[in-house]
Amino acid sequence: MDSTRHSGRVVVVTGGGHGIGAATVRRFLDEGASVVAADVNPKGLQRLSDEFDDRLVTRVTDVTDEAAVRDLVDAAVAAFGRLDTMVNNAGAITMGTVVDVEPADWRRIMAVNLDAVYFGSRAAIPHLIATGGNIVNTASISGLAGNYGLVAYCAAKGAVVNLTRNMAIDHARQGIRVNSVCPGPVNTHPGGMMDHPNMKPVYEHNIPMGRVGEPAEIASVIAFLASDDASFITGHNLVADGGLTAHTGEPNFTDLYAEEFRAAQRAR
Repeated sequence: MDSTRHSGRVVVVTGGGHGIGAATVRRFLDEGASVVAADVNPKGLQRLSDEFDDRLVTRVTDVTDEAAVRDLVDAAVAAFGRLDTMVNNAGAITMGTVVDVEPADWRRIMAVNLDAVYFGSRAAIPHLIATGGNIVNTASISGLAGNYGLVAYCAAKGAVVNLTRNMAIDHARQGIRVNSVCPGPVNTHPGGMMDHPNMKPVYEHNIPMGRVGEPAEIASVIAFLASDDASFITGHNLVADGGLTAHTGEPNFTDLYAEEFRAAQRAR
């Protein structure tokens, strides 16, 4: 970690009170930035406020409210004089097929995962033009392929993936880079999906690296994409999933044909 890589820069992080968002706030602060962390949950923000100094401002914000998001960005510029990076990280998930998911739940998932990216980017871009700044969106590997029973989440994250590409080409000549991180399964917070007793063993079997990710590992990718180290990267959806999507989903032939492989080796 370079403790000065983001020195003098100002970053807004939505969904910053827990999980990947809180880890991202910590990462930018550790690399010298000033950060405005927003979340709908004040408890997580309070924990961050207790931990850090005056380079951190926290703000309770409903990212599905366009006016609230605009006020958030304006507050960051008022507090620190500029904006360099907008991290659209807030997210929500619900289970169900297209038949199961109620219209109200569908709209909520679209509002938190997709509309909020639109609102945040729309508010941030005029300020980012002035600084030659950038946007980093938290998408998901669920935006690159489907997951059983997560139709609304996958649809929303798929839209974020392509919105990232489109904003990148629309605003590149204005000096703005736009990228996303596509996390695989991450050990985010108590009460999350990873707490299901059958979840981690399945992932540990399916992920080539044999484990789920940690929030700090995704935060490091976000900090990289926002940095000058990524100065020629835009329109990219960077996968961080321990190799999960490198796999076709077909059986593990090494295990399935273990006896045949061993017999063939003995016959050599």
